[in-house]
Amino acid sequence: MFRSERALGRFGPVRQFAYQNGVNGYMAAPSKRVSAPPYVEIPGGVTAPLGFQAAGLHIGIKRRRKDLALIVSERRAAAAATFTTNRVQAAPVRVTREHVQGGVLRAIVCNSGIANACNGPQGMADARRMAQMTGEALGVPPGEVAVASTGVIGVPLPMDKIESGIRQAARLLSPEGGQDAAEAIMTTDTVPKEIALELPLKGRTVRIGGIAKGSGMIHPNMATMLAFLTTDAAVEPEALRVALRRSVERTYNRISVDGDTSTNDMVILMANGAAGHPPIRPGDPELEELQAALDYVNTRLAQAIVRDGEGATKLVEIRVVGARTEEDAVRVARTISTSNLVKTAIYGEDANWGRILCAAGYAGVDFDPDRVDVFIGELLVARDGAAVAFDEQKAREILHDSDVVLTVDLKAGPASATVWTCDLTYEYVKINASYRT
Repeated sequence: MFRSERALGRFGPVRQFAYQNGVNGYMAAPSKRVSAPPYVEIPGGVTAPLGFQAAGLHIGIKRRRKDLALIVSERRAAAAATFTTNRVQAAPVRVTREHVQGGVLRAIVCNSGIANACNGPQGMADARRMAQMTGEALGVPPGEVAVASTGVIGVPLPMDKIESGIRQAARLLSPEGGQDAAEAIMTTDTVPKEIALELPLKGRTVRIGGIAKGSGMIHPNMATMLAFLTTDAAVEPEALRVALRRSVERTYNRISVDGDTSTNDMVILMANGAAGHPPIRPGDPELEELQAALDYVNTRLAQAIVRDGEGATKLVEIRVVGARTEEDAVRVARTISTSNLVKTAIYGEDANWGRILCAAGYAGVDFDPDRVDVFIGELLVARDGAAVAFDEQKAREILHDSDVVLTVDLKAGPASATVWTCDLTYEYVKINASYRT
């Protein structure tokens, strides 16, 4: 589980029913809440699964907070990853993309505070050096080390600090080191983000753990976010790649804080097989069970990222129902989620439903605007594309909550989708006006 209520985000527990929506596309009326699946959440984050250790420490890149994380599997692990679609890609993204092609990893090393992006050939050399130093410290091939960085763009890495930090981290590795690693990957995050669960699979107890960072520059495909996931399930690399790709599309690619997509984003999943069951292969029914549990973990982490959005005071869930296709539903929901007018109205607790309908209208999706209903929470504020009488005070009370649900019913078909965003506040501008300095 998240180690404390604070680790859940500043505003209380994350909603569970959205997980179900992400998995099977089911969407009920606004008042419907689908209970969470029966997973047992456990402490430990990325070190909850058997055979994983981690460390996180301060090496001097940042002034005070931890800034280097190391996650290690005691045995070779099947691996899969997804990366930013930004054409400007940081050196660690390019190096890790090469290393994960073989489908096997032993370790992930990540620094925070400096992104190692836009540093030319030296940046590539430094990223490769991080993998080499980690391999030497652990006694594993550097090609089985994933490298990640996050922070300020265009600043060289202090490789002397990195090198000594990696050696120190290798000595500090522990099955209890998951939370330290979660803290070490943070930048403008206000809380660490971690989760772990266990489930029965192929006659054994399987665990999945994860940590993530992200607060600003968050938008689909992907965002200024990192997520490192571990499991002691035995999964063939191709099956792992399919499961991760699907999960990222349903979770991290359905969140937005500010519409910016960064240079360093990646999600890495390692499966070391320590649970001891026969490997899960493509087409096995157990793969769907693992998929559902992985989606649960990633939904929780994705929501925690949005909840911790820079300057945010509200988690906003946007549910689009009655679309012709799921793609249409996602497109409309994403467009609403990136509307600054919608996001500022939510911050101001103003039930300005016209902004919601307007954003839906420029999403590039075919629907009849004279049939659309809009709900704020469970309160109907527009029917068939026109105003209805509603209780303004009730609407303000709903919008005053730290969790806000907006539902748009297009009445055009059977499909639905959910995305998550946050409100846009004065504090967001303050944070990003002086991020570098």
